[in-house]
Amino acid sequence: MYQDEKLVCEDCGAEFVFTAGEQEFYAEKGLVNKPKRCPECRKARRKNNRRHRKMYDAVCSKCGAQTQVPFKPIPGKEVFCKDCFTKEQETTEQTAE
Repeated sequence: MYQDEKLVCEDCGAEFVFTAGEQEFYAEKGLVNKPKRCPECRKARRKNNRRHRKMYDAVCSKCGAQTQVPFKPIPGKEVFCKDCFTKEQETTEQTAE
């Protein structure tokens, strides 16, 4: 049904392949537009956007450490520092198995 398609990156002008697998993934997610950027430029753009993200001060609900998070904390909702968040994810993944 899907076939690999060559596209041109709007940022760097390089040609890249929009694979049949990627097209199928886009269709499953309801995405209708083809990618405008090659994988390298998409990655660089995401990285750049993260760098300029506003961070908010918070206190970790688990260990009490001062931390910063990329969302405005809501009173009464748990907020975790990076270490506690990682541990919490690992615990959740283990119980799901």
